[in-house]
Amino acid sequence: MVLNITIGVIIIGITILIHGYGTFYWVKILAKNFQDNQKHFLNTKITWFLIYTAIYLLALNFIEAIIWGVTYYILPGISEFESLEKAIYFSLVTFTTLGYGEITISSNNRILAGLEAMDGVLLLGWTTAIMFSVLQYSIKNLFQNKEN
Repeated sequence: MVLNITIGVIIIGITILIHGYGTFYWVKILAKNFQDNQKHFLNTKITWFLIYTAIYLLALNFIEAIIWGVTYYILPGISEFESLEKAIYFSLVTFTTLGYGEITISSNNRILAGLEAMDGVLLLGWTTAIMFSVLQYSIKNLFQNKEN
């Protein structure tokens, strides 16, 4: 159990680093583009920035879930996954807290799934917060440009 908690905490740390650096990088890109085009920011450009932001953030979440899936696949104590695809599928279902339950891991390793679900809730909430911030800034920018 202690080993699984340690592994889980390490993977959580890795995924938080990925998400932190990834979102910081993306916010810098957005800030630069919003700043450069402040007076002539078109509705279509705002829409594309929102679409790109959603795709980028979902890609980060997908990469993070894949890291968990690879972890399940390579750990010697977990034998339920015959393929990497099944491990990643289980990870995605767990990361999103959907939890279909048709694939499970042994009771000795279930604590990892619980830690992944906690990680997923945190990182998906973070993604939602960033997406909301970009949307809020876009709407604010749109209304400011209409006044000018």
